Amino acid sequence: MGDSPVPVLWTTAPDTALDFYRTLGYTVTHEQTTPYVYLAFERNGCPIHITEAPHSLPAPVEHVAALVMVEDVAAAHREFSTALRTLHGRVTTEGHPRITRFRTGQSRFSLVDPDGNELVFIQPDIPENVEYGGASELDDLARVLDNARILRDFKNDDKAAARVLEVGLGRFALLASPTERGLALAMLAELAVATDDLDGAQRYRARITELELDEAGRAKVDEELRAGIALQEWLRPVAEPRE
Repeated sequence: MGDSPVPVLWTTAPDTALDFYRTLGYTVTHEQTTPYVYLAFERNGCPIHITEAPHSLPAPVEHVAALVMVEDVAAAHREFSTALRTLHGRVTTEGHPRITRFRTGQSRFSLVDPDGNELVFIQPDIPENVEYGGASELDDLARVLDNARILRDFKNDDKAAARVLEVGLGRFALLASPTERGLALAMLAELAVATDDLDGAQRYRARITELELDEAGRAKVDEELRAGIALQEWLRPVAEPRE
């Protein structure tokens, strides 16, 4: 057996941490509250330990983090989304706890626990053709789309992504192809859903129907639209929160 590091996170509310990680599917392997707090959890052979936050320092507030390597990041995201619905009646994407959304093909997502500890779940076998953006050969609206994707998928900055797209459409709409305009509008529709602006999402979708798209362009735009519809379903409240 080789060396194996174990992340140690902080908590100010042990009972809340126990309930949260149990709901996520972690097994409690150690539970101690005196003379000091020390909790140990395990899921799929991966341990996470939690102790009380130092009294001289503030609670984590997302300054404490751990990377968790998983075999199937999409499955982990589905399981944790279900767990959050169990706790809160919906998926929580703001405050503590919260989870970042996940698009097909992504390699990671973040989960922040009730104390503000951030867990980044990563599938390490990233395909070689992953596009991280910044392609120098792109220009005009194509470059805008690329920049917006970076902001949305890698920096989790939806507001900046939407702003870039709105400005880009204003500057380059006359130079862009119908497919590029459709992709920008579809991305804006998804970003509107992410900020709970469903009326705005519908307006962007309606503008797409006015475009003359060829078959290939329609397929690309429809794929982007499906991501927004999937996000809307993911965010939909499904039940009363657990007592």
